[in-house]
Amino acid sequence: MRLASAYIYLNQARFYAFHGVLPQENRVGGEFFVDLRVGYPIAEAMESDEVADTLNYAELYALVETEMAKPSRLLEHVAGRIADAIQQRFPQVSSIDLKKKKKNPPMGADCEGAGVEIHYLSE
Repeated sequence: MRLASAYIYLNQARFYAFHGVLPQENRVGGEFFVDLRVGYPIAEAMESDEVADTLNYAELYALVETEMAKPSRLLEHVAGRIADAIQQRFPQVSSIDLKKKKKNPPMGADCEGAGVEIHYLSE
């Protein structure tokens, strides 16, 4: 058998950040969740049992945390910055699936949140 695909992921990473179009969102902030799945060649790590042979998910989290700390008006902008930072830091990445959700968007709706979802494939 051969390994067909492999991913490193973060599930429901929670951040308090200051993203939004309304001035109040930038002052008060809100709770955001990030789901991230990154295609990465982990076959060597499966054999070696060495962190250096994989994409360390703690480093991945730190990268997302850095981008989440920079206020933006649009969730799309933050999602794009996160994807760009991942591609630059980890050139072996083959794909990125990212979902970013604002827990309580100020739109008068009764919902669990609203957000964006992006999917990248390496060229």
